[in-house]
Amino acid sequence: MRNSKIFRALKISLCLLVIFSLSACDAIKRDVTVIKLGHGLDTSHPVHEAMLYMGERAKEKSNGSIEIDIYPNQQLGSERESLELLQIGSLGMTKVSTGVLENFIPSLKVFGLPFLFRDREHRFKVLESELGEKLLNDGLGKRLKGLTFYDAGSRSFYGKEPMESPEDLEGLKLRVMESNTAMNMVKMLGGSPTPIAWGELYTALQQGIVDGAENNLPSFYLSRHYEVCKYYMVDEHTALPDELLISTMVWDKLSEEEKVWLKEAAMESSEYEKKLWREAELEALEEIQKAGVKVTYPDKEDFREMVQPMYEEFSKDPEMKKIIEAIQAVK
Repeated sequence: MRNSKIFRALKISLCLLVIFSLSACDAIKRDVTVIKLGHGLDTSHPVHEAMLYMGERAKEKSNGSIEIDIYPNQQLGSERESLELLQIGSLGMTKVSTGVLENFIPSLKVFGLPFLFRDREHRFKVLESELGEKLLNDGLGKRLKGLTFYDAGSRSFYGKEPMESPEDLEGLKLRVMESNTAMNMVKMLGGSPTPIAWGELYTALQQGIVDGAENNLPSFYLSRHYEVCKYYMVDEHTALPDELLISTMVWDKLSEEEKVWLKEAAMESSEYEKKLWREAELEALEEIQKAGVKVTYPDKEDFREMVQPMYEEFSKDPEMKKIIEAIQAVK
């Protein structure tokens, strides 16, 4: 445990060194606000493309006075490390899954509840409502301001052995994010949850460290996990959105006009990403089937019944119960 903490501290220190070195190059841009955005996605991912679009829109709206430099593929750290760098103001922006973010902002663990949304339309209505805006701002006390949510589709299970029902998950070692909610869900479905960094998962699947995982279709395809796992079960248990965040230490230094430009650019990129995401889902489904992956569509009611105790547990917290009821009330 101690060695793990030392390694993590060294890794963060290295990320800081890289960021500070990059910052020195920006010193000559005296009339330009340069914001560094680090994330862990591949450059072909729809969310990365949406963030590039956001950067273009912010630059246009500000007449070139706002520039967003984007560093993908965990160049500046993992999701958790990027969040920690935001909190101390060493990194300007990042994109993380709300599954990881729940460790920093407890209210967001609501998104980890299985079958929370009725359908895709309901999900968007919630994320774009006053409730969605409130959830974006729930991290202000942690120096994290949410600017927008990005669609990350629905997550489903995949593995090396046939999957057609919850019974097929029994006893399997399944990779999950660093999320207590995700781990509890897998336990209720009979699996053994194993947190592993996304970048290390392909090797873990190859070497049999885990038997399978759960994620959305584009991520399953772009990560090439279909080369190892030939079974994808579309149970769509959760729909965890990604969240685009900015450090409040950076946000507070922006002028009111700059804040408006950046917020508008972020929201426009979210709309743009919806279309990209839908196209990516259809492409991924077609390509993995071409690669020999067997895609199955189980009865979701079997899953709903097994995870119902999670709702009962969440409802013991008055604030969480209020959020769940508010989401369910959105028509």
